[in-house]
Formats: sequence, structure tokens, C-alpha cells
Amino acid sequence: MILQALYDYAQRKGNELPEEGFENIPIKYLIKIREDGSLVDLVSTEGEDKKAHIFEKLPMRVARSGKTPIPSLLLDNTEYVISDNNKRESFVKQIEALPEEIKKTKEINAVILFYRNNHENGIDKISTCDLWERCQKENGIISFILQGRDSIIPQLNIIREYQRKKTAEKIEGTGDPEKEMVKEICLITGKKEVISRLHAATFIIGAKSNAKLVSFQKSSGYDSYGREQSYNAPVSVRAESAYTKALNYLTRSKENKFRLGDDTIVFWAEKAEAASFESSFSAFFATDFDDPDRNTREVKNLFSAPYTAKLESVDSDFYVLGLSPNSARISVRFWETGKVSKFAERIRQHFSDFEIIKSPNEPEYLHLYRILTSIALERKIENIAPNLEGNMIQSILKGIPYPITLQQQCIRRIRAEQKVTRERAAILKAYINRLNRYKNNDEEVSVALDRACLNKGYLLGRLFAVFEKIQQDTHPGLNATITDRFYGAASTNPTTVFTQLMRLNRHHMSSYENQGLKISREKEIGEIMNALDSFPNHLDLTGQSYFALGYYHERQSFYSSSNKSENTEGDK
Repeated sequence: MILQALYDYAQRKGNELPEEGFENIPIKYLIKIREDGSLVDLVSTEGEDKKAHIFEKLPMRVARSGKTPIPSLLLDNTEYVISDNNKRESFVKQIEALPEEIKKTKEINAVILFYRNNHENGIDKISTCDLWERCQKENGIISFILQGRDSIIPQLNIIREYQRKKTAEKIEGTGDPEKEMVKEICLITGKKEVISRLHAATFIIGAKSNAKLVSFQKSSGYDSYGREQSYNAPVSVRAESAYTKALNYLTRSKENKFRLGDDTIVFWAEKAEAASFESSFSAFFATDFDDPDRNTREVKNLFSAPYTAKLESVDSDFYVLGLSPNSARISVRFWETGKVSKFAERIRQHFSDFEIIKSPNEPEYLHLYRILTSIALERKIENIAPNLEGNMIQSILKGIPYPITLQQQCIRRIRAEQKVTRERAAILKAYINRLNRYKNNDEEVSVALDRACLNKGYLLGRLFAVFEKIQQDTHPGLNATITDRFYGAASTNPTTVFTQLMRLNRHHMSSYENQGLKISREKEIGEIMNALDSFPNHLDLTGQSYFALGYYHERQSFYSSSNKSENTEGDK
């Protein structure tokens, strides 16, 4: 299903993707040489954004495996091009095996001279270049450029014609007669074609440069019925080229990809008519640091879509693929498919679930990056619990309960920092409401203070917030409040703490100078205490979640217009 969807996407994109046998490759370093093969310098292609320049329409890199893997043509990682003697020798021999008319060109001849005839001023000199140590350490893709030329050597027209010919031979099975060409029914196209033995690599951050989505380790128990490597899952050369081009296009596209932690998430629509949803999808989950307001704009458009029929009328499937680096392979973290209208509906529900009262100067909507970092140590996404990002996205797209690790990590972070922020309160509200909805439970946490809620955890959280506010009213400027000292214990073992807090509150109440405000606070405490028949000995995880929500809602109510009006009346 994944490969089929990628193959279909390649057909839809057509000429927007490189032609058969070619790919667009980011190359960070170039070896600049003269016609006599002498070295000019090792140069970087990095721009101001510190990213390698992407060179278009280059010969596709080979898929390799085994003890003697073959090199790519005129470009490869630093080991093959320079630093590893055996790999470098195979790299040079491949260039020397090119047809004579190609080797006679100034550019190709200069590369051969760089290796064979001009050691002192050629290959041996590269270790003296300023960028050599960094280049060698990174072991990224490296290629050649002739001094005075704008295009790199693999972009020569004669090289492209040669690559087209070799690609056609590979697809039709008319290449080297000594090489075994296996023809079978392709799992993607359903046609009998030449099958690809090895699949091309896909670049994702954190993975090796040769990491693949489809691969079979030779003679390691994965062979079936005498088949080896990718013959176990027969995909034609043509289909393999198409799906890998599509996947590489997606992983390098800013519009069709976002990252959360170590995961790379790519997404695409089946049909072009869903392009508007495709272009806005990442804004629902990731941070656009170049345009911080994009998230709000796109979510507003999403909520207006049902009234304009922008998305509901689109009859197109939508695909979301989560990928993780894993040694020489790429792991599929998750794979979600569905109609655009269904995904739009579920994403709207997600933002509704996370809606909670906030201060006027805060962003209207919470994107996933901000949600997850709010419960991470030091607010760093890499400190999130393993798999949480992927599980969250699956919950959103499937419309199922959020993972329990979201609730657990949120409560742990609240207790560690003694702070119930907007994001954390929204997490707990969303978690409880979605779980209740899934269980057909009508109980629902409101966006703002709910005076009718009789949940003990919620009432205790409200009471704790009132006690804190009274302390702040009567003793402004304290370095530490009761929240700093008692929040953790009060939210887990109320009986042992609230008796002490009641005594402490009586002392604080006696310090009020504003009698109107004092009466208002007493009424609030009385309302809560009347709904509480007793203090429970212990609050479980759900009770602690309600405690945090009651605390947050009550605190926010102090800043609402009605309370401000009430406070003003008390000052008169």
C-alpha cells in the first residue's frame, strides 16, 4: 500500500520529478580541478542557511550491499571518492570503464588525471585543504567541478545521455548479458517486468546515506523459496525508480514534510484537487519559524472549510507516512490513510479538544510541537517519551484517545515544576474529553471554569487556587507561594495537606484590608466546600488531572472581566 501510493504520486507529479535514472542530490562539497587534473581547492556549496546545495538531474546513485559494494558515477560519499583506498579504486575504475568518447572530454579526462597522473598536485594535495577534515568527518556526498565552469561534471550532457541509455537497458533487461535479469509480476504495477534486486536509498535526517525503505539482508534468514534480497518482494526497476524518486522528493520538500524529534513525517494527496489541504497540512502539527502566524491562519481556514465546502467536496485519499532512522534501514513509524474530508474533520476535532481559556496575548491555537515541548524536560523535543510524537499524530488522524503517556508525562512535569500552564491544562482537558467520548461517557471538561462540576479533584484544584490567590492578595511579593510548597502533595494526598492549608488560609484571611474582596473570597470557598463532603485520602492519575484543571480554571477566572468588575466594586 505504501509503495503503491508513492508510485501513484510519482505518476501524478510527472515532470516535477526527475526523469528515470536521475535524481536531485544535495552535495555539500566539490573538488575543484583544472584540465590537467591538478587541484584548485575543496569548496563548500553551503548557503546562508548552512544547507548543502541541491544539484538537479544527476545520475541516480546506485543501491549497494554486500562486501564489495559498487560506487556511484562521478559522485559518492567521501570514503569512495577520497579516503578509503579500496573504495576509491573501485570509484576510479568505474570512471575509466566509461566509453572512450566520454573519457576524451576535458572534464572526465581531468578527473582521471586527478587520480592517476597528478598525485602530488591532485589527490595527495586534498588533505591540505581547509575544509578537508570537516568533509572527511561528515562523509557526505562529494563530486567534481572543473575550474571556470558553472555546472558540476555529473551534469554534463554526455553523461546524461549515457545514463539514459543505461537506465533504458536496465528497465528492459537488455544490458550486460552476464548479469542475471529476473522478470516477474511487479507487486506495484501488476505487469511482468525486470525486477530490481536492490532498491535506492532515501535520505532522512539521522539515517545513514544508504538507508532504504525496502531491503533484505542477504543470507540472514529473510530469503523465501530460494529468492534473495529484494526478489523476496518483487518490484520492477521502473516502479522502484518511481517510488524512490517520489519518496526522496517528499523528504526534501518543505511543503510535504515536517519533523518531530527524530521522526520525519511526509504526506501527500492522491489527487491534485486536494492540493490546498496538502499545502497546509504541516501547519497543523509543526512550527513554521519563518512565519509564526501561519498555524493560526491555516487552522482558521480549516474551521471555515465546512461552511465553504472547500474540503468536504474533495474526493481524494490522503496519506501520512512517519519514518524513523534505524541504522542502514528506514523504519516505518506509522502509516495513515483516509479521505481528505475525514482527516480535516478529525484535525478540527483535535483543535476543539485542545481549546481552553487563555490570556488575550497568547496564540489562538496550539500546534503539536508546542504541546509536546510543554511536557518535555527543558522544553526540548528530544526529551519527549519514545514514540509519543508518532502516537499523537495517529490519535489525531484516527480520532482515537490520546496515548496515556501524554497524560502521564504532563502530570509528571506539572509536579516537577509546580506549574499548570495553558498547554498542560489543554493536554489534560483533551485527554479526558477524548477518552470519555470514546467510552460514550457524556462527562466533559469545559473550556473555562465550570461551577457545576462536582468532581472532587476539580473542586480541590479550585480550592487550592483560591487559597493561593488569598495568599497573594494579602502577602504580595512572596518568593514562594503555597503552590511551590504544597502542590505535589495536595494533588495526590489531599487529606494530609488540606487540613494544614485550611489553618494557613485562616491566618491569611485575617490579613485582608479590602473587606469586599475578603467577602468575595469567602463566598468562593464556601461554594466549593459545600460541594465537597470530605477530603479524599488519595487522587489517582485522573483525579490529579482534574485537580490541575480545576486549579487552572479557577486561576484564569480571577482575570476574567466579571471578576475584575467584582474586584473593582470591592475597592470602592
